[in-house]
Amino acid sequence: MINELRQQPEMLARTLSMELRRIEKFRAKIWRRKPRLVVLVARGTSDNAAQFGRYLIEITTGIPVSLAAPSVLTLYESRMNYREALVVAISQSGESTDTNRVLETARKGGALTVGITNEAKSTLAGLAEYLFLVRAGREKSVAATKTYTGQLMLLYLLAYALGAKIRMADLAGVADFAAAALTLEPEVSALAERCRFMHHAVAVGRGLNYANALEFALKMKETSYVVAEGFSPADFLHGPIAMVEPGFPAFLFAPSGATWPSMEEMLKRLRALGAETVAITDRKNQKALNGAGRVISIPARIRELYTPIPYIIPAQLFAAALAAEKNLNPDRPRGLSKVTRNL
Repeated sequence: MINELRQQPEMLARTLSMELRRIEKFRAKIWRRKPRLVVLVARGTSDNAAQFGRYLIEITTGIPVSLAAPSVLTLYESRMNYREALVVAISQSGESTDTNRVLETARKGGALTVGITNEAKSTLAGLAEYLFLVRAGREKSVAATKTYTGQLMLLYLLAYALGAKIRMADLAGVADFAAAALTLEPEVSALAERCRFMHHAVAVGRGLNYANALEFALKMKETSYVVAEGFSPADFLHGPIAMVEPGFPAFLFAPSGATWPSMEEMLKRLRALGAETVAITDRKNQKALNGAGRVISIPARIRELYTPIPYIIPAQLFAAALAAEKNLNPDRPRGLSKVTRNL
């Protein structure tokens, strides 16, 4: 896991450069007749990437996005009307049974279909009308790291194809932000040592970083068996905040920009309750640096739009380091395998 997450800057640059031509062809294909609806279908870590895609596409293009519920098809056998929709399946392995079935059914029903995967020879690759590949190489650890950020990079490209005002020069800079985030490994490892006996936690993020809150919580659960949950601040205030007591660990994704006021208020509320807060931010957010308590700050100034990829890297580093502190193997979590097939 640790070796693979260190590969992310090179992987991101490679994915961008190698997939841009395919994206441009797809963009030209749909430019005059854009879909009225985008449906994203995924499971696990890929489903967290889909959550990011939902926010990104809706924010930058105005096209409504839905997250598919595969059981509607696989269990209830309901017929969905996918005409004029773009259906996008996201899967690291390309072998998620229910994800693939949704994509196959959608294509037969007239949808335009896209596959995003790390495996060019997978079942998903053969089902999708248009295929975009995460150029991560083989990911051996069960805990996905580089495939998650690779999926996020491809979702930026998909949003661009759908009309988002995303500059390729800005996307190219994301790999540098990822490299800057990796320099925090000693600092994050020291934090993990302090948290060695942590058994529960929450991760909080809003907007574009809500997906990271879900993904960070998943990483803590699957690598260190910590009972962790991801929330938006709005949802957290509607009940779950009642479980916070002195010393309760809370990790917050805190970029500058539209989400900062609500995240700042969340930090204040949690600290007033005695929670142990850690804010993941960057040098652009001076308010977080000066008043958020414990801070993990990426040594770069990052626009909110491009924070999700670099911001998840300290979280991945923490999950790997915490597993080591607990004498656990994050590459082989109990009860899990790399490919999950289910209906």
